[in-house]
Amino acid sequence: MHAATTQEDPAAAPALQDADLVARAGRGEAAAFEALMRRHNRLLFRSARGVLADDAEAQDVVQETYLRAFSTLNAFRGDCALGTWLARIAINLALDVQRKRKRSVPLDDSQDFGLEPAMEHMMAFNAPATAAPDALAERSQMRALLQRAIDSLPPIYRSVFILRAVQELSVDETAFCLQVSDAVVKTRYLRARALLRDALGAQVEAHAHDVYAFAGARCDAVVAQVLMQLQRQGRIGPPGPG
Repeated sequence: MHAATTQEDPAAAPALQDADLVARAGRGEAAAFEALMRRHNRLLFRSARGVLADDAEAQDVVQETYLRAFSTLNAFRGDCALGTWLARIAINLALDVQRKRKRSVPLDDSQDFGLEPAMEHMMAFNAPATAAPDALAERSQMRALLQRAIDSLPPIYRSVFILRAVQELSVDETAFCLQVSDAVVKTRYLRARALLRDALGAQVEAHAHDVYAFAGARCDAVVAQVLMQLQRQGRIGPPGPG
């Protein structure tokens, strides 16, 4: 059992690098685990959401991602950003959920090349019924509209669009997360943008970064559940006196 620490609280020091927080987590500092989760919660939720298109399932995947990752932190070599490594785990877990529910969502390169025109038509975007753009002045309305539109994209396009436009990952980072080539990422992203623009016009990218927020009660719930599991596993000590 790791003893609780009274050192500087990493959660109160956002300037700390991930590597520093990983080192502190390796020493069993609960605050370091919490800081890592709060820093990467939104990325992982959006990554899982891009595959699953379901909030509750995506939240479960976020929690499981941390439990898997924190049990093997020594496997992280620093060859990529910690967030990218975590996102790849989340996407693989999300794909596992789909397979268990017999809802296959292939994300590999085979989905991009040699498609017949009929197949392209089958994969076409089904735009939700919406009001005119000038009637959607409220930001919350636009966010809800965008989320419905993105959810309607085929999974191979939705996953790339969320990572690139919503989470603003680079092409290389997105390719690493999805385990495809840079060229595939670029192709899928262009198609996703075209499909969304056909439905929603220029509003798409102006508001894309607002969608699939993961904060407040949902963020707190994941952090609390993971910390409880880490305590049960003996990776961190019990919480100190209030």
